Amino acid sequence: MNKLNIAVAGLLICIGCVAQAEGIHRNAGTSAGAFLKLNAGAPRAQALGNAFVSVADGPEALFWNPAGAASATSREVQFTYLDYLQGYKARTLAYLQPIGKTIIGLSVNYMDMDNFDFRDEYGHLNPEVGVPVQNFVGSVSIARGFINQKLQIGGTAKYVTERLYNGQGHNYYDNVGFDAGAKLRVVNWLGLGGAIVNIGDKDEMPRGLRLGADLNTRYFTISGEYMKYVDDKIRYGVGLEVHIPEDLLQVARFDLRVGYYTRDNTGINTEDSWVKQVGLEETSRVSFGFGIYSGELFGYGASLDYGVTPFGALGTSQQLAISLQF
Repeated sequence: MNKLNIAVAGLLICIGCVAQAEGIHRNAGTSAGAFLKLNAGAPRAQALGNAFVSVADGPEALFWNPAGAASATSREVQFTYLDYLQGYKARTLAYLQPIGKTIIGLSVNYMDMDNFDFRDEYGHLNPEVGVPVQNFVGSVSIARGFINQKLQIGGTAKYVTERLYNGQGHNYYDNVGFDAGAKLRVVNWLGLGGAIVNIGDKDEMPRGLRLGADLNTRYFTISGEYMKYVDDKIRYGVGLEVHIPEDLLQVARFDLRVGYYTRDNTGINTEDSWVKQVGLEETSRVSFGFGIYSGELFGYGASLDYGVTPFGALGTSQQLAISLQF
């Protein structure tokens, strides 16, 4: 990459890692594809403080732990929209297809950045760049459950494209990577999960390890997760999900979620008044959201999930997903 590529890629790395200078890992910036560490396609994971590897299920599992897709019992399609930071956005489409006891998953994820103040190596504003950053991930996953779904195993193969402006035009960087994961339901109330993600060239993809556990009851779930990427320090997440069952509401199941993630401080948010009103203008570690699921929407199952994370001075990240089972 030349200097302009590095400048654009560096901004994505800063957004993805949101780390202060004094807290940057010694390997920060040594892997490309920083966008692969975002929770795009998984608003539930975002709301739970990224503590999701042991509870991942449905289409969202394709982006976090492919083993979780094994719990699908019908075809399901999900569309997700992520409004991240500094004009960076992601749109994802995921589909699950049961074939006997095996689940096949397909997903596409398109990400780009608008409102980018692009300057050349001399500091001159260049309004002709248009969209300087465009990323795409397409994946195929396979998952299966064993021992009455107590053990679930899954894997993903993905094709990754980065499109970065180099001062004269756009350069494309193509890579192939893999994810592998497993979930184990030890007893009804205790689950374990793990995944190795972005397996490939370590200089081109941010390889990561996720390990987690959850305590699950009818009315709440507590989850925790350990995360380590090759270009970042160890991170931890913890989440709480409160369930109001569908048979109690007689309309739909409703989940309330809150999470905590050991993200570094990103300054004070002075723009979003609602963030200040709830006392979260000085933190980037807390996230929250909700989920609504109905098994009887015109004869189909349908769900709506939402997650939001204040990122201090960087702004606020929000994500919405709509899915349909048929």
